[in-house]
Amino acid sequence: MNRLVKRMVLSLTSVMLAFGGMGGGLVMGSDSEESQAAQVKRLEGLVEKLAAEVEQLKQDKSPAGASYTVRRDVVLEQLRQDVDQLKERPGLDSPSWLNKFTLGGYGEMHANFTEGRGADAFDIHRLVLYVGYAFDDWITFHSETEIEHAFVTDGAGGELVLEQAYVNFSLSEPFNVRIGRILTPLGIVNKTHEPPSFNGVERPSFSKYVIPSTWSSDGIGIFGGLAEGLSYEAYVVGGLDGSEFDSKNGIRDGRMKERPGLHEPAVTGRLDYSALSDVESQSLRVGVSGYFGGLDNGNKGSNPGIDGDIHIYSADFEYSIYDFDFRGVVADIQIDGADEIGNGTADEIFGYYVEGAYHFWPDSLKTGKLEDSDAVVFVRYDDFDTQNDMPTGVAENPAGDRSEWTFGLSFFPTDSLVLKADYQMREDKSDDDLADLINFGIGWAY
Repeated sequence: MNRLVKRMVLSLTSVMLAFGGMGGGLVMGSDSEESQAAQVKRLEGLVEKLAAEVEQLKQDKSPAGASYTVRRDVVLEQLRQDVDQLKERPGLDSPSWLNKFTLGGYGEMHANFTEGRGADAFDIHRLVLYVGYAFDDWITFHSETEIEHAFVTDGAGGELVLEQAYVNFSLSEPFNVRIGRILTPLGIVNKTHEPPSFNGVERPSFSKYVIPSTWSSDGIGIFGGLAEGLSYEAYVVGGLDGSEFDSKNGIRDGRMKERPGLHEPAVTGRLDYSALSDVESQSLRVGVSGYFGGLDNGNKGSNPGIDGDIHIYSADFEYSIYDFDFRGVVADIQIDGADEIGNGTADEIFGYYVEGAYHFWPDSLKTGKLEDSDAVVFVRYDDFDTQNDMPTGVAENPAGDRSEWTFGLSFFPTDSLVLKADYQMREDKSDDDLADLINFGIGWAY
């Protein structure tokens, strides 16, 4: 018997064992460790392999080959019928419990060097796990859990925090409901902060001291699309703790990450318009956002006794044309009752940044393992003042008025992982010069 016929016999034997005999139907217990879907896939593979070998065998002119060729249609038809029967068994097409989950996440690691005698350190800055679950095709759960700086302590150090945890009720294109912990819809980076999505090793300083990221809020709201290219979000959420505002960090420390008070809730929302989708090599998105609420909110529902209000107005844009990207954001924060808060809190905080980037990686290098690669050079200018306008009789802290230039390079071996390097020149209005920084990083999203 030639080698091809021997392979044919072995293949037939494998399939017959899997089916419990050619004409005897399927022998598959419900307690099998292998799922029905996995068994179907495995057996379909065997059938297709057998079919290919039979076609080869047809070319065999030996007596043995001829005898097996005569039965090829009978063998294959019986096996295909048995596989089809297995497919029709109840529960095979029903989504399993595991299939309703979605896993993902992002992370970044940095090496930061300060010119002169400043601190130089390696930082596993953040590692984030995304878990989603589909209760139904219109009810979905989304969450992000983050660990920062690799080590969590009771004092100074890293933190373990739930950044997002909300349920979406998808009712229609223009009207849907969201309940839980959401990202406050202000600016650019707070909504989209995965490392491959922004330039620079660190997030823009504007996104730390003016519109802090990541800034989560707990509440309920609606979202949807109003027309082609026009979308919105609007929420009622727990407010900020005004007693934690100060001269340099602005409103940043007023965020609450545990059980935010609801004594004086806030309303927040944004409106985005995307255009030029039908224009070759161009895209444009412009957005406006706001946040309005009281400041007498403490952690675990306590009331810090702050008689004040906050009003945030912001606008942002992202524009791409061929290999060039441009983005920018501006925000104005008005704080009523700043004189009562103390801590050098300003009546007004103002800031903005603008950025330009160029994708210079040639198509000739996008081959093989670097098929999806890219490289970007960029420059960004941040200008912000957490002491822009002070209450009567309160002295301005000049260290709150800051600006910085960031020049950087990003290399993407693939679109979901980036290697970054940048140089930052910083200054403020105080007598102390801020040291320049050199940063290196790697970031990913999956």
